[in-house]
Order: sequence, then C-alpha cells, then structure tokens
Amino acid sequence: MSNFDRAFSVVVGEEGGYVNNPADPGGETKYGISKRQYPNIDIKNLSLQQARDIYQRDYWNTHDLDSLEYGKALLVFDTAVNGGNHQRWYSMFGGYPLPEFVISFQAEHNLYLASQPTWQIFGRGWSRRLVKLSIEAMKSWDSSISSAASSAPSQT
Repeated sequence: MSNFDRAFSVVVGEEGGYVNNPADPGGETKYGISKRQYPNIDIKNLSLQQARDIYQRDYWNTHDLDSLEYGKALLVFDTAVNGGNHQRWYSMFGGYPLPEFVISFQAEHNLYLASQPTWQIFGRGWSRRLVKLSIEAMKSWDSSISSAASSAPSQT
C-alpha cells in the first residue's frame, strides 16, 4: 500500500461521511470535502473515489508528500486537510527525528485548533484526532526500529 493510500485511509476515517452541521464553517461536508472549499461539487453524492482523487491532487501531491517519511507526511497531510499552518510548522520541525517532530508539530496544530472560534463545539473531537494521528505516525518509527534491529548483523 502506498503512503498516500495509507494516509488517506487514516484521514478519511477521521473525516467520516456526509454531514451538514450548521456550526461547521465548511458547511456541507462528506469525507472531509466541504462545500465551502469545493462549491461546484455535489457534496451529498460525492463518491469515496472522487474524494480520494481530490485529496491526492490538492492535498498530497501539491505538498510533495511522497518525498517525506510516512509519519511526517501523514501529519502534514492531515493538517492540510483539517486546517493549520502545516508549511510553517514543517519548516520549523521537519529536520527533527520523528518522535520530536510528532510532539512539536502536533503541539502547534493543537494551539491552532484551540484558537478557532468553534473549539468549544469541535475541540474534543479534534484533540482525539491529534492523539490518534500521533500514534499512527509513530507506528512507522516503531516499525523502522524493528526492521533495523532485525536486519542488523548479530554480535557473536
């Protein structure tokens, strides 16, 4: 599975299906694709494949996320989708090892989200999302450590 497909699966799982919550500034939304951002799309009838194509074209490819390790790409992708200054935060923390990157990047994302006027309504869900995405991002670190350890020559 490609890094995009893996990240898309995680992010779309957080975004969910069709909603039209009047408190949501994006308005009518499906799979995280909002009417406000895409006024010419029939949101209610948007297919998962159409959402995938939009995410890959407008959020993944435009930020060249294939050039990043999966954990970092996932968080930048999620922030591009969910809101925040992902480019600035990546420029601040991109050179950090993954564990420090996750902590620093997600702390900035949390501060941004907490400053939004809809924090009282959506903040708990956004906080859960940040934690879940942090855990998912760190899975790639854990597996890279396991892979490196298992391929290291034995010391006999």
